Amino acid sequence: MMPKKEVKNKIASKKWLKYKIDGKTITRGKMCPKCSTDSFLADHKDRLYCGKCHYVEYKSKK
Repeated sequence: MMPKKEVKNKIASKKWLKYKIDGKTITRGKMCPKCSTDSFLADHKDRLYCGKCHYVEYKSKK
């Protein structure tokens, strides 16, 4: 018989990094307009991207 494979733990979600608390105000990263408040947009160098529905917003080059 083959030896059992070692089970690897998955990396936990880090949604708390998307929120910034400054005194009494809470700001959050941009949310996907298609998925509603379900998922955040990933912030890349030239675009914002939703991994759930593949929505893309390109940043202006100004």
